[in-house]
Amino acid sequence: MSHRRAGTVDPASSDDAFLAELGIKPELSRKMGAFGNFAISFSVICILAGGMSLFGFGLGHGGPVVMLGSWAVIGFMTLLVGLSLADVVSAYPTSGGPYFMADKLGGRRWGWVTGWLNLLGLLGAIAGIDYGAAAFAGAFVQMQWGITPTDTTIMLIFGCILLLHGLLNSAGVRLVTVLNSISVWWQLVGVAVIVGALTIAPAQHQSLSFVFTHFHNDTGFSSPFYVALVGSLISGYTFCGYDASAHVAEETTDAQTSAPRGIVRSIWVSWAAGFVLLAGLLFAMQNYTATQNTATGVPPAQIFLDVLGASGAKALLLIVIVAMLFCGNAEVAAASRMVYAFSRSRALPGWQSWRLVNDRTRTPTRAVWFVIVVPFILALPALWSPAAYGAITAINAVGMTPAYGIPVFLALRKGRAYQPGRWSLGRWRRPIGYVAVTYVVVITVVFCLPQSTPITTESFNYAGLTLLVALLLAWVTWITRGKRAYQLTAAATAQPGEALLSEGF
Repeated sequence: MSHRRAGTVDPASSDDAFLAELGIKPELSRKMGAFGNFAISFSVICILAGGMSLFGFGLGHGGPVVMLGSWAVIGFMTLLVGLSLADVVSAYPTSGGPYFMADKLGGRRWGWVTGWLNLLGLLGAIAGIDYGAAAFAGAFVQMQWGITPTDTTIMLIFGCILLLHGLLNSAGVRLVTVLNSISVWWQLVGVAVIVGALTIAPAQHQSLSFVFTHFHNDTGFSSPFYVALVGSLISGYTFCGYDASAHVAEETTDAQTSAPRGIVRSIWVSWAAGFVLLAGLLFAMQNYTATQNTATGVPPAQIFLDVLGASGAKALLLIVIVAMLFCGNAEVAAASRMVYAFSRSRALPGWQSWRLVNDRTRTPTRAVWFVIVVPFILALPALWSPAAYGAITAINAVGMTPAYGIPVFLALRKGRAYQPGRWSLGRWRRPIGYVAVTYVVVITVVFCLPQSTPITTESFNYAGLTLLVALLLAWVTWITRGKRAYQLTAAATAQPGEALLSEGF
């Protein structure tokens, strides 16, 4: 089988022909264009989800100066990681994303570990995003009808949201692409509406000095530098998920250029719009302590209430909730493609089922429902312990961020043997790549740092422990079945009896 690299393939050759060059049999419906590819990553980053959900965290972990300062710095560093990852994606535009690249560049064990980190991160992201949407929906219910939602109520709303996302994704990639395209404009217009409403409302606004220099510390730590590191996670957690453009590459036209461009564009547009959103919220905040301790449980909702009253607050909250729903739906699409690809490589137990493609929609339907059911199970501990839930969903950023850095590192390690794709950083690839890998190591450590003191079971940061468990899981599964079963391009070399499995759902 030929394995010519992207740089030697005629740019006019078809996407499916290039997949065959990589040893992959095309099965998915290629109906996504360049804008749709950008839209899925932009929808997953979702500044109206991350920025809003973590706004209260930022208020207590450094305040306005850290929130805006870290957004500027982390956004720039994420852009460097995105540029470096995009270079590798162009060379390997497959649904497997980071794990496929890591395998090709570093070998089977690198691919296996990267795949498990990426998979667990994606599943944790779905649990976090959709549970966050359920919490915001609960805040809306309280504002609208005065009903205080219980943990059980939030879990039921969460389950309904997951079910909705499963049904939408089962309908096929065309509907997913339409929804993601709407999501882009919903978020951009939503930010404009929110910031505009908070700006022109006849209410007192904070000063420039407050918004850009005020420091607030509720962590219990005395070092401003340490607090700033921990507080930067409002940005670190938000800037995740842009690998979605890679996961839908097999459904994207001209994937060798569209997928890398989708990654880069999703980051810089989110970076700019998110800064405007955070600044708008901080300028409009009326009472710092009251916002932190709001009865709604959602600090931005309290800002909406204080500035616009109940009716205006509910309208803006609905904008945020819908954006979160778009975000979760896009993440389900990305995660299901990763499950499909990882199963195609025989990495998951029951891989024969999860790699099936629906004949009518050419969508990996069973993989869709896999990424619906597992996050629901992961979130169930929230009924008894928020700390346990936090420990599980912490794998989101702490799993996905290293998965982005590993292929970049391996490409750098290849040196001149690495052959880039049609979209390349050229002579900037190595300097940007080294900075990106260094940043990935640093931010992964920061993800694992204690976030408040005294450290108790409720305040303990479980991210580090979760990362260790994920690595242990990858090692155990490699020893027990990975070395024997895992094949990167197993779909292209399946036995006749196995090939029949892909012919229907």
